[in-house]
Amino acid sequence: SSFTSSNDHEETELCFPQLNMSCWKAMRPQSEAMLVYVLLSFVTIITVVLNLLVIICISHFRQLHTTTNLLVLSLAVADFLVGFLQMPVEILLYKGCWTLGDFICAVNFFLGSHIINASVGNMVLIAIDRYIAICDPMFYSTRVTLKRVKLCIFLCWILAAVQSIWTLRDFLMQPDRYNSCYGECVVIVNYVEGAFDLVISFFAPITVIIVLYIRVFVVAVSQARAMRSHITAVTVQRSEAVKVQKSEIKAARTLGVVIVVFLLCSSPYYCLTVAGENNSIAASSAAIQIWLLYCNSSLNPIIYAFFYPWFRKCIKHIVTLQILQPHSSDTNIL
Repeated sequence: SSFTSSNDHEETELCFPQLNMSCWKAMRPQSEAMLVYVLLSFVTIITVVLNLLVIICISHFRQLHTTTNLLVLSLAVADFLVGFLQMPVEILLYKGCWTLGDFICAVNFFLGSHIINASVGNMVLIAIDRYIAICDPMFYSTRVTLKRVKLCIFLCWILAAVQSIWTLRDFLMQPDRYNSCYGECVVIVNYVEGAFDLVISFFAPITVIIVLYIRVFVVAVSQARAMRSHITAVTVQRSEAVKVQKSEIKAARTLGVVIVVFLLCSSPYYCLTVAGENNSIAASSAAIQIWLLYCNSSLNPIIYAFFYPWFRKCIKHIVTLQILQPHSSDTNIL
């Protein structure tokens, strides 16, 4: 409060009052800080719980062990990790002091970069999966096997880690090299590496995703028209084929929404990265972009809940504890 002595006031504003080179705390009005903490904590809990539900659903129910759902599962793991590891750290950083030491600072930046890269990789795999299912349905079951999808997911996570290590290699060797005072956790990536990372982790994958999804959209629309015109003369066999196509198109629509939401959430962050190559940016602005990027992880399971009836049914099974009954994994969930 304003009544404290200047000496006492100074102590509350330094991260480490006993150290000469301590950083200053970001002093915010208590009501504002409280509101932000409550809001961010709520988003964090929602992200963890909802993605955990997606992970339990797809892992538990045998009927959901499809190639497409494996990719959704991998994305849910990345989203869960954002909520479980990255969001709590961002809440800590809001205080304006880093108190967890240099090693955890390095681990935090590595994991943040790794998880986001893996998410982008998963989005690319989802786009490829939908492209083959809609544009090349005859070969889908022979080309896209569970074994191949598992291998692609494994490679996606490994390559994401390799790229993160390469981009942050100097920082990971000496995590305090960019700190100007004690209580800071800062990384600076040089211009060339930053630009390379931006192309590899954003522009190239996004281009692939958009090109594939435009093809999917064009084919899906023409197929829907063809279905409408042939609907009068439909044999039982034909209707079965149509039903398969319909479910594939439905999945493409849902995952298309996931990709559009990802683009909306991540574009400000990556545009900020481009701008940050040239000048310094206000910390508050950067924090907003990072939270927008992280909020994408809470939105994905909400999208599934809206578009996938099996996800809603599965949540009911979990909440009512039916999932604990023997042979519940064989339940008809679709």
